[in-house]
Amino acid sequence: MPRLPRPAGAAAATLALGLVAAAPATAHEPLVTDARVLAHLDLAAGQTPENIALDLDGSADVTFAFARQIAHVTDDGRVRTRATLPAVAHAATPLLHSAVVTGIARAHDGTLYVDYATGTSATGVWRLSPGDAPEQIAALPADGLPNGLALDERRGVLYVADSVRGTVWRVPQAGGTATAWAKGAALAPLPAAPARGLGANGVKVRRDSVWVSNTDRGTLLRIPVRPDGAAGPVETRAGGLAGIDDFAFPGHGRSVLAALNTGNRVVLVRADGTVTTVLTAQDGLSNPTSVAVRGRTVYVPSAASTTRRDPNLLLARLRHLIGR
Repeated sequence: MPRLPRPAGAAAATLALGLVAAAPATAHEPLVTDARVLAHLDLAAGQTPENIALDLDGSADVTFAFARQIAHVTDDGRVRTRATLPAVAHAATPLLHSAVVTGIARAHDGTLYVDYATGTSATGVWRLSPGDAPEQIAALPADGLPNGLALDERRGVLYVADSVRGTVWRVPQAGGTATAWAKGAALAPLPAAPARGLGANGVKVRRDSVWVSNTDRGTLLRIPVRPDGAAGPVETRAGGLAGIDDFAFPGHGRSVLAALNTGNRVVLVRADGTVTTVLTAQDGLSNPTSVAVRGRTVYVPSAASTTRRDPNLLLARLRHLIGR
């Protein structure tokens, strides 16, 4: 989730990438190993990664929130700009007061989808097709803050977590009218201190359910998708996750790797709700905002939103498959 811009013009984003093996480790073996920074980014240039989507070759596409950019990071750490979303006059994004690019999702054909929050009619979901300029395909309320983004290609829909309005929006993948798919207290920000005004944040599709994190409440939620596509009742899967941002599934089960932005940690949240720290600032995290996993590799972007030190993209490896 982006934080308020500082003089350097920064955003907030962090992601974790995990690789999944087969045999369980002993109690004394760390689950996540071999952490290294793939790319050190430029804070002054606004290269503060907010969210991440992985390409088939192991490279990554990331959003630089306040720079309004979609960037590509190769597997050897080279960074290039794919696209810059159009500037908006008099941006009035809630909480942030600047135009920001937040969540990102990738389709199998390489098309990228991103959330753009501006406080104007440009707020919504934008599409970047290979070789084309970015185009808005769905409008979202200007007084909201679209944050996490997930694509369900099987159903042909995108899910957008709105952190201010406490809503999960559902948008046709082809573009069109957004509908409020799920909302309520579990998705909303806290009404009073220590609230930061950030409710629903990260979002992922997992089989026949949509998972959402709530930053203010420190919770991880699961929302079943009914046969008709409607949202089922919201279930709380874990709590006590202060500063949770986005997350990813490091296996075939319901365990989650989550970025705790303000705590400079990535944690494993098992299906039974137990929480284990697997990466810290000592590994190179600097306000992580998201996590991505492919095979046994874990990708974690750090935005350095409050540390103001070394925004980066970190890679690590999972020791074994997490099946539950």
